[in-house]
Amino acid sequence: MLLHGIFPPITTPFYPEGRVYLKKLEHNVERYSKTPVAGLVVLGSTGESILLSDEERREVLQTARQACAPNKVLIAGTGVESAIETSRLTEYAAELGYDVALVRTPHFYRPQMLPANLLAFYRMVADRSPIPVLIYSVPVFTGYDMPAELVIELAAHPNIIGIKESGGDAEKIRRMAEATRHIKRNATVTEAFAAVTPRMLNAAQAHASAREPELIPVGAIAAAQSHAAGQDADFSAPNPARREAGPSHNQATNMSSSVNHTGTGTSSGSAQGRPAAELIPTAHSSSAVTAIGSLKTRQKEVGFQILAGTAQKLRLCLDAGAVGGVLAFADPAPTACYEIYAAWKEGDMELARVKQERIVEGATRVGSQLGIPGMKYAMDLNGYYGGPPRLPLLPLTADLKKDIEQLMSDIRN
Repeated sequence: MLLHGIFPPITTPFYPEGRVYLKKLEHNVERYSKTPVAGLVVLGSTGESILLSDEERREVLQTARQACAPNKVLIAGTGVESAIETSRLTEYAAELGYDVALVRTPHFYRPQMLPANLLAFYRMVADRSPIPVLIYSVPVFTGYDMPAELVIELAAHPNIIGIKESGGDAEKIRRMAEATRHIKRNATVTEAFAAVTPRMLNAAQAHASAREPELIPVGAIAAAQSHAAGQDADFSAPNPARREAGPSHNQATNMSSSVNHTGTGTSSGSAQGRPAAELIPTAHSSSAVTAIGSLKTRQKEVGFQILAGTAQKLRLCLDAGAVGGVLAFADPAPTACYEIYAAWKEGDMELARVKQERIVEGATRVGSQLGIPGMKYAMDLNGYYGGPPRLPLLPLTADLKKDIEQLMSDIRN
C-alpha cells in the first residue's frame, strides 16, 4: 500500500456529556475526503482512542469507514497493550475494509519493554494481520522511543511496511531510511501514481459489472490480437498487475496485504469460477497498465515507508527520507500541511520552506503544547467539528481560545 502524502489523524467528536458524536464524525470524514490529503488515520493518539471503550472504538472505525471516500487510504489505530487484543482489533478493522493498521508501541510495563519483547510483539501482530502494519512510535505519550535499530530489524518483515515516527528526530529518520533502502516492494497505484485501495477496486468493479453486457470476453480479445499480430497470443505468462474482476471482500483484503505492498507474487484470486470479463492490459496504453472499468492501475516499487509525526518539522523529515506525514495539525489545517508536501514533492524547496514557516508557530502551540483540546478548537474555527475533549482532558479557557484564533487567522481550509 502506498503511503505517500499527508494523513490527518482525525479526532473523535463527543457530545458535551461525553458520548461519541457519530454524526459529527461522519461530517468531518466527508469534509476531509474532499481535501488533497492521501488518507485518514482513525483512532490515533489525536482520536483519544485510549479513552474509548472497545465498543466505542469499533463504532468509530465503522462510522469513519462508511463515510470515507474510496480513494482515500484508511489507516486504523489498532494498537493496545497486548498482542492478542491488538490482533483482534486489527482483524476487525480489516473486515471493515481498512487498508493499514497503525500499531503503537506497548509501554505500560516499560521496564520490561526490551528489544526481544518488542520484536515478539510486532512479529506476532504482523503475522496475524490481514492488512499491512505500520509501527507507531510516539514517545511524547508512551515514554518509549522505538530504537532505530529495532525498527530496521522489523522492516524486514513482509507485512510491516513502515513507521509513523512522532519523535521529530530527522537524524533518526535518516538512519532508518538509509538502512532500509534495500527493501523493495510493489504497490498498486493509479496511472498518476496515487494509492489504490481495495475500496476503489470494489467500486470500479461494481461499475464495470453494471456494464457487463458491453464487455468483450478475454478469449475474443486474445484471438483478435493474435490475428492482428500474425502469431499466437500468450495470456498465461505471469503478470503481477493482472487481477480477476469481482473480488469478494476477503479477496479485496488479501489484495491489500499481498499485491499492494509485499510484492510476493501471490494472487488473491481463484483460478476457478473466473468471470468472463477479466482484467487485461489496455490496448491503447502501456502493457503495465491494467483497467478495471474506468480505473487504470499500474505497479510502483516502494521501500520501507517512513511517515513524520510533527507538522512543524515536516520539511526536515521529508529531506531526511520520510515519504509523508501523519500530522495532528492537519486536523484543522489539512491543505496547509499538504502544500508543504506538494512543494517539496515538486522540488520547489523555497516554496516548501515558506509554507513550512507559515505553520510552525501554530503547529507548535496548537498541536504540541495545547494538545487535543487546542486541536479541537482550531477545527471549530476551520469548518470541522472539534467540540469538547473527553475527561480527564479539559476544554480551553477563553484566553487560550483567543491565542488559537490569532494563530489560525490566516490558516484556512
